[in-house]
Amino acid sequence: MAERRVSVEGLDPEGLWLGRAELPGVGPAVITLRDGVAVDITAKSAPTVRDLLDREDAADYVRTAPAAPLPETATWLAPCDLQPVKACGVTFAGSMVERVIEEQAAGDPDKAEGIRVRVGARIGDSLSNVVPGSDEAMSVKAALIEEGLWSQYLEVGIGKDAEVFSKAQALSSVGQGADIGLHPGSVWNNPEPEIVLAVNSRGDIPGATLGNDVNLRDFEGRSALLLSKAKDNNASCAIGPMIRLFDASFTLDHVRQAQLSMTVTGEDGYVLQGHSSMAEISRDPEDLVAQTIGRHHQYPDGFMLFLGTLFAPTEDRDEPGQGFTHKLGDRVEISSPGLGVLQNRVQLSTECPPWTFGTAALMRNLAVRGLL
Repeated sequence: MAERRVSVEGLDPEGLWLGRAELPGVGPAVITLRDGVAVDITAKSAPTVRDLLDREDAADYVRTAPAAPLPETATWLAPCDLQPVKACGVTFAGSMVERVIEEQAAGDPDKAEGIRVRVGARIGDSLSNVVPGSDEAMSVKAALIEEGLWSQYLEVGIGKDAEVFSKAQALSSVGQGADIGLHPGSVWNNPEPEIVLAVNSRGDIPGATLGNDVNLRDFEGRSALLLSKAKDNNASCAIGPMIRLFDASFTLDHVRQAQLSMTVTGEDGYVLQGHSSMAEISRDPEDLVAQTIGRHHQYPDGFMLFLGTLFAPTEDRDEPGQGFTHKLGDRVEISSPGLGVLQNRVQLSTECPPWTFGTAALMRNLAVRGLL
């Protein structure tokens, strides 16, 4: 599996980084990079990443906070803690069509290829330049209804309201090098390489990181009401390696133009490579944040927000027409210039280490350490 011990390899030394590490015998630490070395900046003034991101002077604090060396045995944690993890779905036209296919196939990969051909012939790439919620989008919607091809996925893909769902509970995400989990009942699934925004309680966006929104295509394809079971399972959310805080060297505009690469390497020698361009997203990241937080919904601890993916693998892994699905032991590597590399290994959720360190455990740990 990927190395879980903290390593700064692949992280831009010019970046302003914020993350978390587990210190054996101590507990979780807030960390950053100084002169290319990971250091511990945990303090009573900012004992959690949530507290730090909520500071008006978050970037300056990270640059100047007193720091201590990390022990060599420190291991990666997801770079978020008290923030719930939200996710946006169907934000790219390419993956939107695949969601329609999942629904039409009722989660059956045997039926997907034939439906893909039929739906593609009707829709093609005509949706790629449609602005969600626009008059043009409403005209496309009317035409698709007439063709009998309307879908709930097309509704959130080109309608005025974005899909925003709960991906994972606070503290349940896994970090760099950890195993990621598949529900044992799934036979059709895939990784989803995404950029994840860090958002504070005021709705500000201090930075961004990488994430794998592990997806069960068969569960969600059978019914959209199974979304929570398709998305939120033990170890099914990977985030990391660190949050890059926005500054002059890396801004939200860099996120808007970011390129993501992903490689899946199987123990059987199989290799899948994919790419996703944020320039093709249908909704601006700031719009997605505004649809999540506001007078209609508050997040006193902030939140992490997956922005969606263009990646929806369709190439056959084994039998013709079966498409792609994970095998246990797959290694997934997601990378983007400016955000580093996130690596994880695929296992069953039932075989991944159980999630036992929740909010109460964190509060007790910080209290014992004199950080509250």
